[in-house]
Amino acid sequence: MNINSYEIGFDLDGVIADTGEAFIRLACEEYNYCSFRLEDITSFQVEECLSIPTDRVEKIFHAILKDSLGTGLKPNPGAVEVITTMAEQSPVTIITARPLEQPVADWLDHFFPAETCKKIKLVAMGDHDDKARYIKEHDLNYFIDDRVETCLQLAETDIIPIVYKQPWNHDKHHLQSVSNWQEISELLHKRDMS
Repeated sequence: MNINSYEIGFDLDGVIADTGEAFIRLACEEYNYCSFRLEDITSFQVEECLSIPTDRVEKIFHAILKDSLGTGLKPNPGAVEVITTMAEQSPVTIITARPLEQPVADWLDHFFPAETCKKIKLVAMGDHDDKARYIKEHDLNYFIDDRVETCLQLAETDIIPIVYKQPWNHDKHHLQSVSNWQEISELLHKRDMS
């Protein structure tokens, strides 16, 4: 692929943000569920693959959504560098299913340079199954997401999905995928990233 920076958008959790690490750490620190690893999260619906009650899973994710900085959510390796480089060429669009925009904006302000944040278009739309509408509104042709159901929905439209590999989407699709931000950088038009 040879994608221009302005043509591609990104999901936040599981792609830009290392939400899996935050979930595992908080499950252990807050509730003493310390016996699982990222590889054990084989379903996007975490309670389907881990022996943690649904209400505790929801509390952990709610804490991350409400206070991303306070819960110690970190960027995935390379995300800050690649997005910062992209933002030098064109705006960068992040479309998240999170319902609250402010915790995400605060998190971005903390980890990304101020000049990069000025170039980020953030959409907190609150619904995993309605991303295609927002992707089209922002004139994007490609979108990277870790939720395979979202990517399969996008594949039925004229949007090209790219799956960010995580244990919960392993062997559940035949779509283009990337393992890390180095691979994302390699997809981008070399003129954009030089």
